[in-house]
Amino acid sequence: MRRYGKHTDEDDIRSRPNRKGNRPRTHIRPKHEDAAEGLVLTVDRGRLTCLVEDRVVMAMKARELGRKAAVVGDRVALVGDLSGKKDTLARIVRIEERVSVLRRTADDDDPYERVVVANADQLAVVAALADPEPRPRLIDRCLVAAFDGGLTPLLVMTKSDLASPDELLGLYGALDIPYVVTSREELENGAAADLVREHLDGKITAFVGHSGVGKTTLVNTLVPEDRRRVTGHVNAVTGRGRHTTTSALALPLSSAEGGWVVDTPGVRSFGLAHIDPSRVINAFPDLVPGTEGCPRACSHDEPDCALDAWVAEGHADPARLYSLRRLLSTRERKEGD
Repeated sequence: MRRYGKHTDEDDIRSRPNRKGNRPRTHIRPKHEDAAEGLVLTVDRGRLTCLVEDRVVMAMKARELGRKAAVVGDRVALVGDLSGKKDTLARIVRIEERVSVLRRTADDDDPYERVVVANADQLAVVAALADPEPRPRLIDRCLVAAFDGGLTPLLVMTKSDLASPDELLGLYGALDIPYVVTSREELENGAAADLVREHLDGKITAFVGHSGVGKTTLVNTLVPEDRRRVTGHVNAVTGRGRHTTTSALALPLSSAEGGWVVDTPGVRSFGLAHIDPSRVINAFPDLVPGTEGCPRACSHDEPDCALDAWVAEGHADPARLYSLRRLLSTRERKEGD
């Protein structure tokens, strides 16, 4: 074994060759100032379909982004082959700052949150009035996620020919949420799409609801086949005559004002483990001033909450406080309660 003394020559010391090349590693990342802007339309097993100007481009995430993942609705910067031709692949090198996020967890005990849609303006919660029966707790959870993520909610009730919407509307009247009521016939002949479209023009709207409520049927009517071809994506898996959405997909509206709809997979649960209850109060601006006298870290549903006195003095409608507390307590209740 060779031993080196105090005065060894540098040439005597063996160095391990760099098998991956001679370029030294650096923590300085390229800025990609010439990257093109794009919109993520859908994500499928690591491949992202993006719209770059008027071209649909397939892309993958650059390694330098690490664990940061792009989702439908993200504004991204791309480099590489942006021609959109078959068998070409671009690279996403930057994900721009998001203005809103719709997030959920698998259940209330799951610490891992999933971003469903980014940069949406509003969340359309689709619920059937019958067949299947409405699930108010699931609607509540979707509303909490919308308020927390910076999305404006829209309530879309289907199958009004089977049941009256009055009871469900009574639960959310104090929230001043815009709503649309449609029947099965209107859903099938396209009249429902016309009613809903008035709330969608010029906006990015994510649609959410559990299976069987008519969500994807409504989206299919809103976005005709010729607009679907713009995305170059087959959005559904066919099973016994029924189309079931398996991943979130952004589709362009054909109105003069433009806009996008994002169809999301049907949900069985909507976990809120990631929600900070203190942010939900921001969706109730008429109640916010009353929280100034609340104790520190007040849950707004406890004996010392200042909102009780604020409402009793006539500063706000008691129904609004009831609605706030019902939404805040939805994390402690199962969706089927």
